[in-house]
Amino acid sequence: MREVAARPEEGIRILRIESQEEADPWRASFAGAYQSIWMEPPYNERFYPEEAEAVLRHSLDVRDNVTLLAVRDSGLVVGFAISYPLVAKADVAREVRGLLPTEDTFYFAELGVLDRWRKHGLGHQLVDLRLELVDRSRFHYVLLRTSAVRNTSYEMYRRLGFDDTGVYMEVPSRKVEGGTRTDRRLFLSKVV
Repeated sequence: MREVAARPEEGIRILRIESQEEADPWRASFAGAYQSIWMEPPYNERFYPEEAEAVLRHSLDVRDNVTLLAVRDSGLVVGFAISYPLVAKADVAREVRGLLPTEDTFYFAELGVLDRWRKHGLGHQLVDLRLELVDRSRFHYVLLRTSAVRNTSYEMYRRLGFDDTGVYMEVPSRKVEGGTRTDRRLFLSKVV
């Protein structure tokens, strides 16, 4: 684990987590942040703590992952950014076959910031850090999936140079209000 950036004015450090052991002190707080972020609009998704922890565990098991946690000294995870080679996300790779070369594409799988810390540039910083950490000798494209609803996330990605691919994917999820529904997600890409 190493600190890759800091936001001292907010008491936040951004850590790159590279092993399961390094993640141990942050697992419960990550799960809480993950649940809180995705239960809000536009996603309104329900995750159980063990499902949220599994996201972190999976990312760290993928070779060449970039897993960043924005943390406070209190032990609170206030944001996260997870990415890895697209070949590790088979369902997404199938959806974009023919759009981008799978072997040359890095997938930005997760980005979340707790509501209290939004609109201060933390999400933007997490995206920038991941872009810096992409191995450009191996990966020439970055792909991500966001809500098809044109919201602040979509606008942030567009300002950061991501292109709207016009390709969508239906994603089933358990909803906060009960039941399972599908949401439409849009793919954005960037040449790196």
